[in-house]
Amino acid sequence: MLSESVIAAATATLGPADFVPQVRRSEHADFQADGILATARTLRRSPRDLATAVVAALASDGLLTAAQVAGPGFVNLHLRDRALLAQLAARLTDPRLGIPTPEAGVTTVIDYSQPNIAKEMHVGHLRSTIIGDALVRILEHLGGTVVRRNHVGDWGTQFGMLIQYRLEHPDTPAAASKAQTVSDLAALYRQARIAFDADAAFAERARRRVVALQGGDPETLAAWRDIVAESTRYFTEVYDRLGVRLTAADAVGESAYNDALPDVANDLEQTGVAAVSDGALCVFFDAIRGPDGEPTPLIVRKRDGGFGYAATDLAAVRQRVADLGANRILYVVDARQALHFRMVFETARRAGWLPSAVDAVHVAFGTVLGPDGRPFKTRAGDTVRLVDLLTEAVARARAVVAGKNPELSGTALEQRARQVGIGAVKYADLATGRTRDYTYDPDRMLALTGNTGVYLQYAHARVRSILARAGGPAPAVDLEAPLEPTERALIMDLDAFDDTLIEVTTTYEPHRLCGYLYRLAQTFTAFYEHCPVLRADPVQRGNRLALCQLTGDTLRTGLQLLGIDAPDQL
Repeated sequence: MLSESVIAAATATLGPADFVPQVRRSEHADFQADGILATARTLRRSPRDLATAVVAALASDGLLTAAQVAGPGFVNLHLRDRALLAQLAARLTDPRLGIPTPEAGVTTVIDYSQPNIAKEMHVGHLRSTIIGDALVRILEHLGGTVVRRNHVGDWGTQFGMLIQYRLEHPDTPAAASKAQTVSDLAALYRQARIAFDADAAFAERARRRVVALQGGDPETLAAWRDIVAESTRYFTEVYDRLGVRLTAADAVGESAYNDALPDVANDLEQTGVAAVSDGALCVFFDAIRGPDGEPTPLIVRKRDGGFGYAATDLAAVRQRVADLGANRILYVVDARQALHFRMVFETARRAGWLPSAVDAVHVAFGTVLGPDGRPFKTRAGDTVRLVDLLTEAVARARAVVAGKNPELSGTALEQRARQVGIGAVKYADLATGRTRDYTYDPDRMLALTGNTGVYLQYAHARVRSILARAGGPAPAVDLEAPLEPTERALIMDLDAFDDTLIEVTTTYEPHRLCGYLYRLAQTFTAFYEHCPVLRADPVQRGNRLALCQLTGDTLRTGLQLLGIDAPDQL
């Protein structure tokens, strides 16, 4: 941000090395610098005296019209029109729109989506997939190296159950073909579950089938691979429809860590991090206790010698640090798993697998609710399939787009409906603070007004329409032209794009980018209402077209970083 660079130069010699006041928009000036009070206490100086020293140290390079000490120790900054126009020109000619690359040299592993093999994806997978995808895009855009990890459930008792039932019931439609759909597999699993719970003999055969799977029995492995292949095809189809970057290559099943689990358990036991308790290998924590006051353990190895999620997650942490070179690991998983990840991270740190220099963050999120304020279900009480949710959103968007553009039809209408419908679903999710629950409301999310994806797509399309009508060469900026108040406001909002993206990477909250884009669209509307563009005199016209160009590019880039299309026409 321009104002931050101005104040940073002035404070470089006035205090501690990390003394850089925070700069924010102000009603009393273009910007206000604060943070001086805290530094003054450290230096044992009067805050107003330090603020006065900051003002005196400000460079006389023509960027400011005035700077004053305000209140107990704030600094108000007033920027020259020329400084703002120079910033507009610099961003306009930069393919990156002035966005730096602070993530260069940082490797982040992001674990998100996490569906289960042989089961259909449902509404519960929506938030993890969308939030994770947005963080991937933003971190990459800021220069980071990002390793996507889709930790899929592909191992355990349920597969012994499913494979055994399929082999015993070859005439069942879902079992008759090796190329069964995921829907068939899900139905077959439900039947296998009933048999497992009701028939002790079948349950024992299913458990033996798990042993055969783990032991590499060819017939069992072949059946398992068929199930994994069909599920992978289905997941890829859903991800393509949703417009996220996950691919089959990003999927790493629990089975991938199976061979490492005994070593994980042995290391933890030998180093004293874990101990055997009542036959199970457990890790205990002084501060984590149940309602009865007894310690709540992380169970690494169960009494029967089997391994659960904890062992797999610990093996994954070790691999992601040691083999992938992660500087940061993000787990985009719902908030109910907070205690689990707290225990896994602490165990990994005790074991030395998660050094203090590596951040491990549970990026928790809330629940998608239905109109009744409860977790979103079908009328029959079943979990809503993700495919059905997306189909409905596109169908509703088709009606909205057709109503606004009656001339659209065929492929063009379908493409626009998909862009609007999928964009609306994603934006409604991302615009909500991730730790909050939100109500799924297709009517509201497809509204052309308010903080919706459709409103932002429409704002972008309107900017492109203005530029198309203007025609001619790329707009040039005249640095000597005076600025109207709404022009100044728009330039300052555009100047905040990089700070917003950096804020998202420190909070892991994509809703901050949504809020920025919505404010930018509103500021542009105010500018367009007060400042004629195509009818302006030549100097103003050029500057205002430049503002339109940079606004359109910023909206498009911001939407793309959220994983949302920004069509030129809506």
